[in-house]
Amino acid sequence: MKIIAAKDYAGISNETAIIIKNQIVAKPDSVIGFATGESPASTYKKLIAMYKEKLISFKDVISFNLDEYLGVPKNNPHSYSYYMRDLLFKHVDIKEENIHSLDGMSEDVICECLSYERRIKEVGGIDLQILGIGRNGHIGFNEPGESYNARTHLAYLDKITVKDNAKYFTTTAKMPTKALSMGIETIMDSKKILLLASGSEKAEAIYKTVCGEISPACPASILRLHPKVTLVLDLESMVLVKKLRSKFNIWKEETKEPVLMEMEN
Repeated sequence: MKIIAAKDYAGISNETAIIIKNQIVAKPDSVIGFATGESPASTYKKLIAMYKEKLISFKDVISFNLDEYLGVPKNNPHSYSYYMRDLLFKHVDIKEENIHSLDGMSEDVICECLSYERRIKEVGGIDLQILGIGRNGHIGFNEPGESYNARTHLAYLDKITVKDNAKYFTTTAKMPTKALSMGIETIMDSKKILLLASGSEKAEAIYKTVCGEISPACPASILRLHPKVTLVLDLESMVLVKKLRSKFNIWKEETKEPVLMEMEN
């Protein structure tokens, strides 16, 4: 596991955008699993800037969204399909046929999930999966207690997730309590994984991910068993990781450049 410690959210966004750019330059037809939410929002803006500067092209990139709310249509501003189009896809040259997202309005959820898995397999699997992390350690909508053997499936959202995400909806009552999500096994099949986290509210989840027991109680902890995982974190999200704090002198206010660390699994 590699950890890139950046000073703040801006630093995280810079480092993450560079990693994604390098992936696309090295393999123009990369299959990328895109995450949504606050964590990668600024990263996508930086990718748009790189595209406008002709540093990268998305014309051969194939995308798969990580998850989607159940019961929310793709053209709804609350949907993750809409999010990705609004924040990234409509600003770059990605082809419509290369954009894949789960259908939250599907009448046959099982068929939708199996179809998604089949589409991922048909393109050779995901080259780079981008992840955020929830306060409870979830990745995608794989909540605490979810089986590590799960593939794309119907997920029941944890109360912490519902509370945290309700701010994006008019009322808590309108916040969906179910979603479709890539499973842990689907995520772990990715050739590379990139997780980003910012802020002290993610500190406990990052501590459990990096230093805690590998357990479904913290879904993200399984990432320590993947051969090519990079965490891009700011100092606030790492504040509880005392083992790193004592080993690497990166907590000083004057820290400006990102620090790369290698962790043994």
